[in-house]
Amino acid sequence: MPRPKPETDKQFALRQGGMLNPRPQDVRHPLFHGGDFFDPDDLVQVKYEMLRQVHVDNQPISQAARDFGFSRPSFYQAKASFAEAGLVGLSPLKRGPKGGHKLTPEVMEFIVAKQKAESELSFAQLAELAQQEFDI
Repeated sequence: MPRPKPETDKQFALRQGGMLNPRPQDVRHPLFHGGDFFDPDDLVQVKYEMLRQVHVDNQPISQAARDFGFSRPSFYQAKASFAEAGLVGLSPLKRGPKGGHKLTPEVMEFIVAKQKAESELSFAQLAELAQQEFDI
């Protein structure tokens, strides 16, 4: 079995920024093979070029989506995101909760008040008190 190639600095940076294409092998457009400017690992670049192929080069949507490793619905999502926010819109959205979903302001107020009243309480004890008080 062949060894996987070590991650490049650029791939590492793209991964850290959440912009590493999870399926670079699906990018079949010739621009992304054989040169050093177009990078199939760069998700934003791949999406942008897919949109450009349709809007500037008049390539059919289904063909562009296939050439760049996307579905038609993904093309339309990228198109809408780009229209709304430009290049930033082509970056993947952060997944998961957007904030503390259990540590609401009410819970934090309770914890701060308990800590001021009883400074000897440990974090675990404060968490247990909050769980009992708010049934979380």
